[in-house]
Amino acid sequence: MPQNFRVYVIDDDPAMRDSLDFLLGSAGLSVRLFDSAVVFLNELPNLEAGCVVTDVRMPGIDGMELLRRLTSGARKLPVIIMTGHGDVPLAVEAMKLGALDFLEKPFEDDRLIGMIETALTHSEDGSKSEELSTDMTARVNSLTQRERQVMQGLVAGQSNKAIAREYDISPRTVEVYRANVMTKMQANNLSELVRFAIRAGMVAD
Repeated sequence: MPQNFRVYVIDDDPAMRDSLDFLLGSAGLSVRLFDSAVVFLNELPNLEAGCVVTDVRMPGIDGMELLRRLTSGARKLPVIIMTGHGDVPLAVEAMKLGALDFLEKPFEDDRLIGMIETALTHSEDGSKSEELSTDMTARVNSLTQRERQVMQGLVAGQSNKAIAREYDISPRTVEVYRANVMTKMQANNLSELVRFAIRAGMVAD
């Protein structure tokens, strides 16, 4: 990993900052800690290449607003959003805004480290974007019509029950279709599914 690659952790919870500092430092990553998005944004012009790991609920500028500013600004860094609140619509919104991933606390340490490694790959090589889009489109094309309908419901933030009502099928049947969708799309979680859907052109960025 390049020596000038940094992980910028933004969280107003001192215990969480310390925990991530230890975890990521143990994985050989260079970490800088910020207790607010305001402080981070003030420092941004002088920061080296890297990725951002930010909590979503913070006073002042929250994680979603920070994401908006980073994706619309001149200085773009990959962003991983953390939350202590399971919120599917919020996850969907974050992915549409360009978040690299959306992690619900407590999350698996290996998943966070893996996503940071993915962020480094994105920073180093953007040439695979077209290839990835083609691959995602092929995965979508492997879905049946009903599976595609269920996938569209999921990435729109609908619950299994809401999808079941819309298509007049049982919630249990939706669960079966949902499992099929996750398998065919090779998605491990909802945030990956939304990201893949965006890549395939199913969801407007």
